[in-house]
Amino acid sequence: TRAFGRGAAIGIMLCLGPFNYPLNETYATLIPALLMGNVVVMKIPAVGGLVHLLAMEAFSKALPPGAINFVSGGGRKTLPPLMSSGSIDVLAFIGGSRAADILIRQHPEPHRLKVFLQLEAKNMGIFLDDIFAPENAAALNRAIEQAVTGTLSYNGQRCTALKVLFVPRAHAEMFANRYSEKIDELRVGLPWQTWGEGQSQITPLPNQGRVSYMKDLIADATERGAKIINTKGGVVVGGNNSTLMVPCVLYPVDQSMKIYDEEQFGPVIPIVPYDDVDSIKKYARDGKYGQQASIFTTNGNGITAGILDAFATVFGKININSQCGRSPDTLPFAGRRSSAMGVMSVMDSLKEFSVPTVISYKLSGADDVSEGVAINAQSQSKFMKSII
Repeated sequence: TRAFGRGAAIGIMLCLGPFNYPLNETYATLIPALLMGNVVVMKIPAVGGLVHLLAMEAFSKALPPGAINFVSGGGRKTLPPLMSSGSIDVLAFIGGSRAADILIRQHPEPHRLKVFLQLEAKNMGIFLDDIFAPENAAALNRAIEQAVTGTLSYNGQRCTALKVLFVPRAHAEMFANRYSEKIDELRVGLPWQTWGEGQSQITPLPNQGRVSYMKDLIADATERGAKIINTKGGVVVGGNNSTLMVPCVLYPVDQSMKIYDEEQFGPVIPIVPYDDVDSIKKYARDGKYGQQASIFTTNGNGITAGILDAFATVFGKININSQCGRSPDTLPFAGRRSSAMGVMSVMDSLKEFSVPTVISYKLSGADDVSEGVAINAQSQSKFMKSII
């Protein structure tokens, strides 16, 4: 059998990007879909939508009419008619799993809907006992810096953020205090404000709903025994209508608290003391999500290897001595369970938004004309034409 194969367009893609990374995350699905020949309908997010205006102008100049289309308005009003029409062939959605389930159910034939999802996560930051040895002080310092950045860059509003920190009980209080000291050094203000050391590092949350949820998580944890251990943790700066919240470090956190397993997606950081590595494996195994984890250690011994083996069937990425993250984009970015469906990378995204189509033939004898037909067709076919 001889064959020609190439990825072909799936059809019409509904593209829904997030507010927190409106360009990067949205166009990481939109551009590959266009490159593979799909028609795109993009729903402009209510928060962060203005960032797409210049891109609209660029697309209108570069692409044929109808190749990309923009829809604005409330999602609850605009999206159900699109999905229920049955015209959507691909759903590329970056957001929450509950909203994703609702959208998928609105399609009249969900079995044929190609779904690409990047959803929530409860990424674990795990500090192993060896990193607290006196001779490993430099490694611990770096690990704490990574934990600060991993939990609070973009106010913790990243699916790839560290969402819960696990620390050996014998070292947990010391770690919590050192971590909190670093949090207190962060500059809290408006995005354009500058301070002696630079611009603001903690900026306002997108709306009052997020502030209310942070407060609810904090209240639940403190009622159940956790303490706010950093200065002014959870305080909203700027009055009743402000959404600028000082990060809140909660310690000790346990499984009775909402923050233990709910994704906060904001500047509230739970620190969980643990007694043995098996409890960490159980948390990962029994959890709802499966995007990433970070392990901080100085030893690749059996303990570390055992965690890696246990996590390999739970998470899409396991980081050693660094925060969680998506980059570099040449590597596959995937997840399991309620964290993702599909793989994102420079190459994988092209495969996600296309269907492999094969044209094949067999030579049954010297007088078989199939090869000539294929060669002639390839010279005239747009689909079979070389792209090089």
